[in-house]
Amino acid sequence: MRITNKIIQNNNLTNINTNKLYQDKLSTQMSTQKKINRPSDDPVIAIRALRLRSNVTEITQYYGNNIPDAESWLTVTEDALKNLTSIITDMGKQCTKGANGDLTNEDRKIILEQLKALGSEVYSTGDADYAGRYVFTGYRTDTPLSFANKEDNLSYEITEQIGNEVIDSVTYVNTDKLLDLNSVNFETGAGVKDITEQKVSSVDVHRIRLSYENCDKNMTPVINYTDPATKQNVKIDITAVTSIYDAKSPYELAAENPGNTYFVPETGEILLGKDVYDKLMSVKDDSTTLANEAEIKVTYTKKEWAPGNLRPEHYFYCKSTDANGKQIEYNRSFIEQNADHQEITYDVGFNQTIRVNSTADECFRHGIGREVDDLVNSMESVANLEDKKKTIKQLQEKYAEDPDALKILKNQMDAVEKALTLAKDKEQ
Repeated sequence: MRITNKIIQNNNLTNINTNKLYQDKLSTQMSTQKKINRPSDDPVIAIRALRLRSNVTEITQYYGNNIPDAESWLTVTEDALKNLTSIITDMGKQCTKGANGDLTNEDRKIILEQLKALGSEVYSTGDADYAGRYVFTGYRTDTPLSFANKEDNLSYEITEQIGNEVIDSVTYVNTDKLLDLNSVNFETGAGVKDITEQKVSSVDVHRIRLSYENCDKNMTPVINYTDPATKQNVKIDITAVTSIYDAKSPYELAAENPGNTYFVPETGEILLGKDVYDKLMSVKDDSTTLANEAEIKVTYTKKEWAPGNLRPEHYFYCKSTDANGKQIEYNRSFIEQNADHQEITYDVGFNQTIRVNSTADECFRHGIGREVDDLVNSMESVANLEDKKKTIKQLQEKYAEDPDALKILKNQMDAVEKALTLAKDKEQ
């Protein structure tokens, strides 16, 4: 092949142009600090760069945002649970003190006030929040755990799903008219002057203690369970809605009528006759089915809400109705087989997640406050009887020269002593 001058000239020009292009590419890379400026420069490198950039973004999100956010959420939760633990520990200490049978009435009243204060504080820690989001309320992070103000125009129809293991017993001490006694009517008061030791008694009765007290007395609760023999749903009718202030105590009625069931709206108790109790205790779960046959459903209504009451939508299947008739349904999945427990998780790494929230039903259960209510009621009963005993002693000194008055006071003192013995047994 003959190499002409023209060929040599063209080759030189081509090489010079190639060098200029390469120089321009290197200058652009230096100035932009980028190996490629458009995907077409090098598709393989472009793909690798985009993948690396995506990985860096993910890691930055994990370690710069998600992990600190999750850690802060867990810290707030931990602090609240530590506070709850401290409160319950203090409750235990007060109960240990209260179990001492040699306490004076003044000591007992001090313990009583301590328990009341701790009881009102126990749920306030459940309203802990992180960045304006309540940490114990599942997905409803904008709704507090408890009511902040009194609510009289908000009705909830609540369905509690329980097992027969929560059915317990309560002791009722019948003091007759003893608590009506005072320094004026001890000789003349209707029923007071005739008080004797024989009129004081106690009964034990089985009960379902609902999560709330002061329920709607105009809406009778409904109890449903699965009959273990027929596998059919069975409804238990409430025999009567009765008050603890009625002439005949509902506790005595339940003890006397084994086939009946009584609802006490003030205390939120369903009192079971012996036969009804036996039926419910016979309920067992069938392990061969997906359904929970051991579950007992109790549906009732509550309208009056005091500050500090736990909001039902964080715990139960329920329906709320406001003053305008607007109705909202909550947690339907709870009565089905696919209950949603509202777990909040954070991505903290590649294919790594961590749950950061604890739900209210796992930590702040109604039983804590209801146990305190029982303790307070028991201690108040003993304190009231101690006051009556003190009143009778003062009257005995005042009427030391009056045989007729002393006879009445002797019967009343015997009745108080018996009532105190029974009440202290219950208290312990």
